[in-house]
Amino acid sequence: MKKPPTIRVVAAVIMSAGRYLITQRRPSAVLPMLWEFPGGRVEPNETDATALRREVMHRLGVDIVPGPLMSFVSHPYERYTVDLYLYECTLASGAPQENNVNAFRWVSSDEFDQYAFTPADELSMNQLLGIS
Repeated sequence: MKKPPTIRVVAAVIMSAGRYLITQRRPSAVLPMLWEFPGGRVEPNETDATALRREVMHRLGVDIVPGPLMSFVSHPYERYTVDLYLYECTLASGAPQENNVNAFRWVSSDEFDQYAFTPADELSMNQLLGIS
């Protein structure tokens, strides 16, 4: 049996005033309507930082400054495995807009359990919050 492909994905953990920026996937997306940290797939020959800036600009219309790696999880889905790298990021310019997401919210870590996250993002959140 052939091993499913692995997709490298980066996501931005953006915090402001004690709240985290999360986005909701569109109804037509894979894993529709689930919540996640903003980001996306790293293209061939692209650095994680470049992919983060491109994806967050595409989805929310804001520029970010990528910072240090905070978390890594590998999560197998049915047809592929996602290697998800979460980076601490800061907003450089702009105000978030729902350009290529269904919605976005600023939420505290206490509110995470009120949102249905993608499995990989949920694993990352648990790592960040120290929950096993």
